[in-house]
Amino acid sequence: MLSIETLILITSVLLLLGIASNKFSARMGVPVLVLFLTVGMLAGSEGLGGIEFENYSLAHGIGTICLSLILFDGGLRTPYRSIRSAWKPAGVLATAGVFVTALITGLAASWFLQIPLLEGLLLGSIVGSTDASVVFSVLRSGGVNIRRRLADTLEVESGSNDPMAIFLTVGLIQVLTGAVPLGTGLLTLFLSQMILGTVVGVLVGWGGAWLLKHIRLDAAGLYPVLATALGLFSFGFAAAFGGSGFLAVYLTGIVIGNRRPVFHRGILLFHDAIAWICQILMFIALGILSFPSRLLEVAGPALLISAVLILVARPLAVFLCVAPFKFAFRELTFLSWVGLKGAVPITLATFPMLAGLPGASLMFDTVFFVVLVSAVVQGWTLPAVTRYLKLEVPTRLPPPVTLEISSLRNVDGDIVDYFVDDECRVAGRMLSQLALPDGVVVALIVRDEQIIPPQGRSQIEVGDHVIVVLRPSVRAMVDRIFAHREQEPVTLPTALEFPLRGSIKVGDVEQFYDLQLGGKPELTLDEVMRERLGTKRLVLGASVRYEQIVLFVRELNASGTVEYVGMMILPQSEPEAEESVKPEVSPVEPSGTEGSGAERTGIEGTKHEPQAGTPPAPEALRSPVKPAPHSPTSNDSVPRKP
Repeated sequence: MLSIETLILITSVLLLLGIASNKFSARMGVPVLVLFLTVGMLAGSEGLGGIEFENYSLAHGIGTICLSLILFDGGLRTPYRSIRSAWKPAGVLATAGVFVTALITGLAASWFLQIPLLEGLLLGSIVGSTDASVVFSVLRSGGVNIRRRLADTLEVESGSNDPMAIFLTVGLIQVLTGAVPLGTGLLTLFLSQMILGTVVGVLVGWGGAWLLKHIRLDAAGLYPVLATALGLFSFGFAAAFGGSGFLAVYLTGIVIGNRRPVFHRGILLFHDAIAWICQILMFIALGILSFPSRLLEVAGPALLISAVLILVARPLAVFLCVAPFKFAFRELTFLSWVGLKGAVPITLATFPMLAGLPGASLMFDTVFFVVLVSAVVQGWTLPAVTRYLKLEVPTRLPPPVTLEISSLRNVDGDIVDYFVDDECRVAGRMLSQLALPDGVVVALIVRDEQIIPPQGRSQIEVGDHVIVVLRPSVRAMVDRIFAHREQEPVTLPTALEFPLRGSIKVGDVEQFYDLQLGGKPELTLDEVMRERLGTKRLVLGASVRYEQIVLFVRELNASGTVEYVGMMILPQSEPEAEESVKPEVSPVEPSGTEGSGAERTGIEGTKHEPQAGTPPAPEALRSPVKPAPHSPTSNDSVPRKP
């Protein structure tokens, strides 16, 4: 029995080796999973470390806790935007896709290993799910950035397919042990797992988000601890009543992450560290649990099972489940190749050992070998496959300059760091030409190691970091302004009104927002509105409708100049105007809807009611500080001349 001091020493050494292997993985393009497992096998009883460890119950406990925390971290970082854009294909792939993969792989396993059909299906269920952390670590280390729709589909699928694989595994084990009959009993187990897991996850998420926003803790470090406790409570409560704890903890993370709790950035950083610690400890512990000599004994049939899984089962599941959602053939091929296996199959492989099933040791060794083959073959070649299929998109350099405001109360704003490369739309432009919405302030420009105070005539150069303070509701517009010229344009939410200054030129609006308004580009929005509406119809709430947008008069000064204009994007699937760019004039005022679900960083937000005496405006126009026409402290990014 090792002393506690020795265990601490061994754990610290393994963590250091795991971090070092992650650095090596980033340079060589090797999946970090492979290196973590290799470190574990070298430290095991048949390796250099000679650590004796064959406690499958402890390994199962470590794997369960680590997986729940990793899923909670993944949920915190999953924006509603990703779910809205990909929930249909991802949901079908995470349920029916896992079932098809498990069925085909299970039939192959039963044939190649010469085991009963139900045991073969059990093995297929164990290896049925994919691992998001492995996929994206390989993509990042390979310098590849995939299209947004594919990334959203993979993110949602990988976070939600583990419960299906776990349900199939637990269900078949209970059938094999006689605890549940095959048929109605298995269906009841499935419904209870999914329904209870979903209900508990959403309810705990909403309650936890409210608690994190309204509780007043004296220490900032307690907020991440409270969030962790909520995630673990969601898992345990759902599992105690027969639901899927993994599904519950993932949904709880999604709800809390999108409700922007107090100390949001600190919560994300804390759980990012926790997720890395869990990955290192879990993979190394599972590596120690394995026996390389036994892996060699199952190498032949395990290679055949891996080939069926990679080349037949996953592609067939993808094409059957995702093809109806209008994915291109290249995208379906990519999704077929991204079925990397990770920690979940190895952890699930301990379930038959705990249940005392005959042949459980054979299953564990086979699953371990299949995971290694998947990680090496698919993981190592994934960047090359992405480039071959021409699915990579230009990637922006990660911003090294980070500003963080740690606030224990909600503030309506974000701080965003935009890096300007040679293909950025704003490169070479002055701040006064950026067509920034109202409420957006360029707070700082960082050039090399110098800080440049922003002015209207300040020119943005390649290599600059532009630090922007903005309200969350206009984030999509600012992202569009700073977007890469070759990148897929950021989709602007429809039926949501964005505020613009009347002094912005039409040409700048057309360039930065990819719009076609017609007319003279040198005219300002103020001049356009006065020209289209005339003196009599130039009143608050009057509108000018174009093919793609509608412009509204939102603020007039005493001389009749339009100080602020509201711009609302029209749905492109339901055009509101004829092909001509000649606008339609209307005094009708729209009603707004809630803002974007884009992922945000920085300070947390709350809503503010409009001041008395002002006309009602959609959410994007509401500001805690009403900008004065000549105030030097206005929220405009360009100071006004007195």
